[in-house]
Amino acid sequence: MTWDIDIENIAGIYEGSARLEPGLNAVKGSNWQGKSSFIEALKTALGTATTLTEGKDRGRVHLQTPEKTVDVELRRSNGVVNAEGTPYLESEYDVARTALFACLGEGNEVRRAVRAGENLEDVLLRPLDFQNIDAQIADRKRERERIDSELAQAREARKRLPAIQERVTQLERDVEDLRDRREELADAAGDVDDQSDSVQGELSQAQSERSQAKNKLERLTQTIDRIETRLEDRRAELDDIEIEDDDTVESELEAARENRQEAKRVLEVLQTVYSANEMVLEENRIDLITDVNRELTGDAVVCWTCGTDVDRADLEDRLDALGEKITEKRTQLETHRDRVEELEARREERAQARRRKRDLETEIEDLEEKLADRRQSLAETRDRFERADERVERLSETVDEQVDRLTDVESEIKYREAELEDARNELEELESRADQIEVLEDERAAIREEIEDLRNRKQEIKQQARDEFSDSIREISERFETGFESAHLTGDFDLVVAREGREADLDALSEGELELIGFIAALAGYESFDVDEAVPIMLVDGVGSLADENLRTLVEYLDERTEYLVFTTYPEHTTGDGRTIDPTAWSVASRESIDAD
Repeated sequence: MTWDIDIENIAGIYEGSARLEPGLNAVKGSNWQGKSSFIEALKTALGTATTLTEGKDRGRVHLQTPEKTVDVELRRSNGVVNAEGTPYLESEYDVARTALFACLGEGNEVRRAVRAGENLEDVLLRPLDFQNIDAQIADRKRERERIDSELAQAREARKRLPAIQERVTQLERDVEDLRDRREELADAAGDVDDQSDSVQGELSQAQSERSQAKNKLERLTQTIDRIETRLEDRRAELDDIEIEDDDTVESELEAARENRQEAKRVLEVLQTVYSANEMVLEENRIDLITDVNRELTGDAVVCWTCGTDVDRADLEDRLDALGEKITEKRTQLETHRDRVEELEARREERAQARRRKRDLETEIEDLEEKLADRRQSLAETRDRFERADERVERLSETVDEQVDRLTDVESEIKYREAELEDARNELEELESRADQIEVLEDERAAIREEIEDLRNRKQEIKQQARDEFSDSIREISERFETGFESAHLTGDFDLVVAREGREADLDALSEGELELIGFIAALAGYESFDVDEAVPIMLVDGVGSLADENLRTLVEYLDERTEYLVFTTYPEHTTGDGRTIDPTAWSVASRESIDAD
């Protein structure tokens, strides 16, 4: 059950190897010994990172697990690092949910969003973007349409069963009566010369061929009518499809996304400036960054941006003006977001119309081929019928009245027997279709539930994520002595923390408290998206703001959620009963080349 990994030129590790055991795996070492680089190597094997050693053109990771062998090679070309091979995670969905909720390094987006006090909806629900829910719903709808067609046929078959059963019974009686009549005519006719027997046999065969050709003509005519009706419907539907010719949607969408991103960056910059200046004023710590002349008439402050003398009221007015500008930029960001959503919807509508048009064109082509084939068969069968009819008329003139009657009976028997066989086959087919009603209804109900589940997927994930966050907060409060009483995610995924019965400002929380909340938010996504089904490992790095005891408690809490837990720590920290990985045997880059280790 061990994981063995060999590393070459990944992050700050030139060469190294390690073994992971189920449970806790502590990478214990001082700064710049390759701890964080080891985490990057594991992420490279999983498929969530491509961190090649600075100055190297290639690197690789070999990972051997009980289930599979993973070989990933990194190559640098034109300044870009590309990965080759097959990582542990193959689908984009698995990579997305693992990167967000199982690779919990210091740069993890969930932890970062909590530290920054950002709304968590986008980052917690991002894996939904890779599930193609709309495409799955479309597939289920097409399957439902197929089942509806088969179900309609099965129900129609059940309605026709009594009439066909009655027809089979009647034909069986007719055939039996005709056979009795044939026996009577044969006894009355006595001996018939060889010539009459020969003519009678030819006539019987010709009449049988004519009857078969007639039945086939009727069936082909009905089939052609059905195909022509269906072809007309599909052509009409194809003509009704209108596809927008405007090809500017993609460029507009790209521009709208760039505008949204630019608005978001501007807002972040303004918010950062606002928060910093607001804190200086609220904490009354202006003297930390500029000169303050305290006078009887009031304090004179040297503005730290322009160098002029101002009073505190002027600074507060400027801060209020900055706040109004932030509100204006936030409104602009929402406008850009709405524009992106509108363009994405237009692009999806065009894509759906094109797919439906292709399906209709393919179906029309198939129907046209089938119609041409049936028309050719109809012409051939009509010729066959006419030839058989001519033979029947010619042979009928050569037999006497008694033989003629016997021939008629023989022909009628063959005709009725053919009808009886067709009726029995139809009865068997109808019974088979009718027997499928319950199965088809169950399949349709299951598909309807799948479609409903897919439509509710996002809302369910939202609710589950909020519930998992609340449950984890309650568990954490029992294990840690935090300065806040509780926390929860609002319906819009804003983080709300309560302290002394009131909502607390996130900036007032300690770094350790923010780290705990960041891990809890990531675990909410971990449970909501069943990340343990994709990968049995969790990676933790960069938890420097927690004391030794709190770090140990957090690690034990995370260990309950995964089969393998790998975390980085310092030599002075205790690691419990887990396995310790010593990085000193690795060949690592210089101190300046290792990022945040």
